[in-house]
Amino acid sequence: MSSQFQGVIPPVVTPRHADGSIDTASLQNLTKHLLDGGVSGLFVLGSSAEVPYMTNAERELVVSTIAEANAGAVPLIVGANEQTTNRVIEEARKVIDLGADAIVVTSMYYAIGNAEETETHFRTIHAAVSKPIFAYDVPVRTHFKLPTDLLVRLGRDGVIAGVKDSSGDDVSFRQLLLAARGIDNFDIFTGHEVVVDGALLGGAQGVVPGLGNVDPRGYRNLFDAAQAGDWAKAAAEQDRLADLFEIVYTPNGRVSGGAAGLGAFKTALQIMGVIESNTMSVPMPALNEDETTAIKVILERNGLV
Repeated sequence: MSSQFQGVIPPVVTPRHADGSIDTASLQNLTKHLLDGGVSGLFVLGSSAEVPYMTNAERELVVSTIAEANAGAVPLIVGANEQTTNRVIEEARKVIDLGADAIVVTSMYYAIGNAEETETHFRTIHAAVSKPIFAYDVPVRTHFKLPTDLLVRLGRDGVIAGVKDSSGDDVSFRQLLLAARGIDNFDIFTGHEVVVDGALLGGAQGVVPGLGNVDPRGYRNLFDAAQAGDWAKAAAEQDRLADLFEIVYTPNGRVSGGAAGLGAFKTALQIMGVIESNTMSVPMPALNEDETTAIKVILERNGLV
């Protein structure tokens, strides 16, 4: 089965200055950190970028900044995040003009649709844009789980180039891997940071890990071990990354789930000197001093500081 995209493609977080403005210098440094870590591509304007909180101007600034820092080193897979079909098409054309090599599209949200309308949604976008499309299965945000039969049908028809699965449904994910076997250039990625070894063993082409912002080299090592068939080494690296993932639990319910996970990634990057500030998009609060101290302990025991 041939593949267009594979490997480690982290969803790039969006650094902000303490005043809330986009920190382009930190974003450039983060891009370099990811490239130095051996990533295979960059997923821009995903959930980890806090994309729902961003203005149109901020989205354009983030894509253009990463595209400049990347300088064609790896593919840019960019989210076209809008509620309905024509708005997605408009956004997709904009990010393609800014340098996207592929786009990522969810099902409609806010709008109330069904499987038939979702199929029309993807087929209409495919007909209107010039780059490969990845379906983004993220029901926690869209409130609609993309059906396996729909994804396979769209893949066989060449409408989508693959799936970025952030459903957290590992049974459905394995069923998708089985159903999609034999479809050329149909690449399936897990967004589940702590079960990547299992996903790769099942036939996934790669991973889109938010935690990969913090430790891209760790995920690259895991992927390379899996490619070499050294599953014991892959499992050992996954175990270490699962321990590192404990940073997301340091707020212990003080903030929302989104602010906890993304705030932990930003705080870790700040401790590591990759970005300037752990400021979040309004209205999310940044992690505090106690949480920062707890995250530093976890980074230290994993050799990252």
